[in-house]
Amino acid sequence: MHIPVLQNEVLQYLDPKPNENFIDCTIDGGGHSLAIIEKILPRGKLLGIDADEEIIRRLKFKIQKSKFKNNFILVCDNFSNLREIIKKEKFSRVSGILFDLGISSWHLEESGRGFSFLKKEPLDMRYNLQNPLTAEKILNFWSKSEIERILKDFGEESFSRRIANEIINFRKIRPIKTTLQLVEIIKSTTPVWYQRKKIHPATRTFQALRIAVNDELNNLEKALPQALEILKPGGRLVVISFHSLEDRVVKHFFQKHSSGRICPAPKTGGGVNIPRAEPAGRSEVALLTCQILTKKPITPTKKEIKINPRSRSSKLRAAMKI
Repeated sequence: MHIPVLQNEVLQYLDPKPNENFIDCTIDGGGHSLAIIEKILPRGKLLGIDADEEIIRRLKFKIQKSKFKNNFILVCDNFSNLREIIKKEKFSRVSGILFDLGISSWHLEESGRGFSFLKKEPLDMRYNLQNPLTAEKILNFWSKSEIERILKDFGEESFSRRIANEIINFRKIRPIKTTLQLVEIIKSTTPVWYQRKKIHPATRTFQALRIAVNDELNNLEKALPQALEILKPGGRLVVISFHSLEDRVVKHFFQKHSSGRICPAPKTGGGVNIPRAEPAGRSEVALLTCQILTKKPITPTKKEIKINPRSRSSKLRAAMKI
């Protein structure tokens, strides 16, 4: 079961109120969305988006039996098409948008698509099965320089050159078809000390391939400006990232569109005191687009990490449209 990461913090920064509309761009199992729905009843709507058709099918079945079925709109699409999605669904007056960029437990444990390096599965790694590109195609048909670039740029893998070279040598003998074949390639070419680190030696390679197959960073860069445009004044944008590449994209986007003023959460008290948008008085103020709400990224507590170890690398950033 997918456990929502930083759920209390998501609610604090989105600050949902009765009858407001929200978008969850990565709805997955609906954990965050169900918590938001509770706050926006009775007439609030939540538009949930996911690129995986199976995820949407499962969630539709789940909410059909719930009291919230009339508050949900579910769409199978990529969030990089956010503007077209809301136009098609006639979804407006959006008070908050959430991106939870973490891979779901279902993809790792049940999908059988090769997202996990802990069991033998085909090297697929697609969220959308209509996507013609798979990890297997990259590993077996792309050049050594392209594979090395993927591992270096998307996985920040120190041994990208060694691993890429061994991939080329291996595939000359037989095709690379399964996750465990790839794990053995990685282990055969990296030092013993690297394999004894807390992080599994295949982590960065699998991350890099998943990002490349699904074009994750480009899609995020396309979606963030659309999200800010769609939000009504005073609307909040919350993004949870799970590695430095995603966090860097979000951080730079917020800084680029920021007023320069930061409204951090109070050190004490019950919840985050998020200001509402100020009216534009001067022309230069009118040109500003967002106000950063998180001076530094919010990270999970030790208690949450103990309950949900996968939350340990998560970072939350939030901004408000002004």
